[in-house]
Amino acid sequence: MVLALGTTLGLNALRSVQPLFTQFAIDWYITPKRPEGLKWLALGFVVMRIITYLFFYYQSTLLGTLGQLITFDLRLELYKKLQRLDVAYFDHTPTGRIMTRLTSDLDVLCEFFTSWIKDGLGDLVLTASVIGIMFWTDWKMALVALSITPAILLILRWFQSGAQRGYRDLRLRLASLSAFLQEYLTGALTVQLFNHEGKALRKFQRINTDFGQAIKATDFRYNAFVFLLDSMGALSLALVVGYGGWRIIHNMQLQTHLSMGAFVAFILYAQQLLQPIRTISEKFTIYQSSMVAAHHVFEIMDQPVQVETTLGGKIGRARGRIEFQRVWFAYHGEDWVLKDVSFTVEPGQTVAVIGHTGAGKTTLSSLLLRFYDVQRGRILLDGVDVREWNLKALRENFAVMLQEVLLFRGTIEENIRFGREGLTDDAVRQAAREACAAPFVESLPRSYETVLKGRGGSLSAGQKQLIAFARALADPSALLILDEATSLIDPQTDALIQRGIEHTIGNRTSIIIAHRPSTIRRADRIIVLHRGEVREQGTHEELLEAGGLYWRLQRLCHASGAPLPTQPAADAQARTVGSVGD
Repeated sequence: MVLALGTTLGLNALRSVQPLFTQFAIDWYITPKRPEGLKWLALGFVVMRIITYLFFYYQSTLLGTLGQLITFDLRLELYKKLQRLDVAYFDHTPTGRIMTRLTSDLDVLCEFFTSWIKDGLGDLVLTASVIGIMFWTDWKMALVALSITPAILLILRWFQSGAQRGYRDLRLRLASLSAFLQEYLTGALTVQLFNHEGKALRKFQRINTDFGQAIKATDFRYNAFVFLLDSMGALSLALVVGYGGWRIIHNMQLQTHLSMGAFVAFILYAQQLLQPIRTISEKFTIYQSSMVAAHHVFEIMDQPVQVETTLGGKIGRARGRIEFQRVWFAYHGEDWVLKDVSFTVEPGQTVAVIGHTGAGKTTLSSLLLRFYDVQRGRILLDGVDVREWNLKALRENFAVMLQEVLLFRGTIEENIRFGREGLTDDAVRQAAREACAAPFVESLPRSYETVLKGRGGSLSAGQKQLIAFARALADPSALLILDEATSLIDPQTDALIQRGIEHTIGNRTSIIIAHRPSTIRRADRIIVLHRGEVREQGTHEELLEAGGLYWRLQRLCHASGAPLPTQPAADAQARTVGSVGD
């Protein structure tokens, strides 16, 4: 930065003295008709131009490096912040908008930093130097050349009043365009499946048209701005030529003398002042756009992190005792997803959580992993509130398979080892065998070294789920959370995986969120959620014998039609029908 500033000052100082060579050539050698010294002045001018070009090359190199370093640092800091932000932020912020912040907005800021030093600061130095030399040469001519300054300030004020709104609207529409493309290109299969291409195209046309209209609006104001500034620059040049020419003609009648060289130099300086005016018009556009981009970027940087790691919090391996104590949670306001939920999972125990869609099952695991914090109550791991655990240590204690499977670019082995870099090759392959992923993985030409492309490439949904399942089982010491772990797998493979689960669970604490009877009936305890409340708890046999909500849910999803135990009491049946009807 210091070197770039220094070269910028030197470069524009050299540019500002170039018209003086013309003045000296005319006044010292051409008008007096003394050509013998003209060659030395010309040689000095050539040397100065060579030095100017060297300064320009060095400045461009420095500014290019500086711009890339600034962009690198900002993008790195922005990504660091995004990794720390709560899951709630990503719930309500489109991915395309975030991508715009990380790419085009940062590119605009990079252009601003480099152009501000190169042109903004450079033009200030050039303008100050030129004005100083003009006043030193002839203050009356200087005042004439600068008489259009008030008009230029009014034009700048007019442009600034609407440009910021226009560029903010432009950046927002660009973010909307990026969000649409990200969503609809990612969901191209669904769009084609439902013959939605025509409607998608029309929607894109509307968004694209709005974006185009925003560009037209900003271009109109900018073009008018450039026209007015150029007109003022031309007027300034006309005033210099007119007044200077009048003084040359009436030279004998005036007390001050204006030489022909000074007159020509003033014309050159008036033209030189047009360059900063034009540059200001161009860079003012970048300035307005960069201010909007900076607002968007630092809006993310200033986002408060609600779920922060606790300094000096608990670390180490957990024994596995989990306790929910009167937990209340809502994603928005007081629209409670969980209401006064309490239960305990002892170390080594397997607990299944069931309930209808939206009952709050997945929310339990999200709270346990501190993707969100509870509004009321407490969640304890080994008797310590999860908010008092070191966040990294807390999540290292869990092996999780979420309902939505996501694989990353890289090999199958890297995806299984994801987040567990210390795992040996044998542990990776053992996890694949337990997840029943080994047969299809080892049948691939490159086996575990097969490189997966975006989101799993050509693998089937079931194969992706098997790899994700292997990833969850790769750490044998971690507490296990399986959220609909076999929802995309055929019954035959499901049966194999159930045996793998039984073998893998062993003495580890496990929470299984599922609908299939084969998955939940072997659990030590089953928790039934309904509308965010714990309605029933017990073993499979106990809950069936009770004839309550669990009995009803099992009857509804029992595919084979095998008979279920008859409810023991009429009043229990009435309560069940009523609760399900609710």
